[in-house]
Amino acid sequence: MSSSVEKTGKTVEDAVQAALAELGVTRDQVDVEVLEASKDALFGLIKRDARVRVTIKEEAPEIPEETPVGSAAGTMETTPEETAENAGDTQEKTVSEADEEAERQAVANQAKAFLENLFKAMGMNLIIEKFINRGEGEIELKLHGDGLGVLIGKHGQTLDSLQYLTNLAANKDHKQWHRVVLDAENYRKRRRETLEKLAHNLAQRVKRSGRKAMLEPMNPYERKIVHVSLQNDPDVVTYSEGEEPYRKVIIDLK
Repeated sequence: MSSSVEKTGKTVEDAVQAALAELGVTRDQVDVEVLEASKDALFGLIKRDARVRVTIKEEAPEIPEETPVGSAAGTMETTPEETAENAGDTQEKTVSEADEEAERQAVANQAKAFLENLFKAMGMNLIIEKFINRGEGEIELKLHGDGLGVLIGKHGQTLDSLQYLTNLAANKDHKQWHRVVLDAENYRKRRRETLEKLAHNLAQRVKRSGRKAMLEPMNPYERKIVHVSLQNDPDVVTYSEGEEPYRKVIIDLK
């Protein structure tokens, strides 16, 4: 399997997810290099796709253990120097985790500041709630106020574009990429519920008719919702066809 792949997508995140799917790894197992950010206007008028290079991180080679002279086979004596070195490794790891958390907080603050300045320029008075999901490694910003419909757009396309711009602004000059997710009045939750219901309804139709069903083009996040919703259905299978940003989910009989 190749250890590195280049992918394009409507957004940097779309390109990264496509690369992860091809490599069969998770985000924490790779290094991401943004080769080209997509050219866009404010509300989704993207003229050129983003391009990234995703490389699997190299694992440190295993060093065979040697049985020290004067020690019983299979055991290892620890010297005071080694104990001090191990303590240093633990401290270094703690510092590294602290640095990552500090960077995540900085990205979250930059994302919020970017949106506040943008909404002020647009004459919109919105409340922005900031949440950090350390388990998922995501930063979530929830928007509340009037006139959010224009920020969501059809099927969340405007919200996705705004999310993409926020990610670019917030992650600029940082060592790691921290994903920022925007939500407006729980749109993401409502959209998930809609897609899950649609997936199950189409699955029933496929079972009755024996003919496969094709959904509208979706981004990787929404396609994943459909796949997960039907992954335990014993009678149907789901897969994706097409190229970004027109990739679609297919539901078919097993």
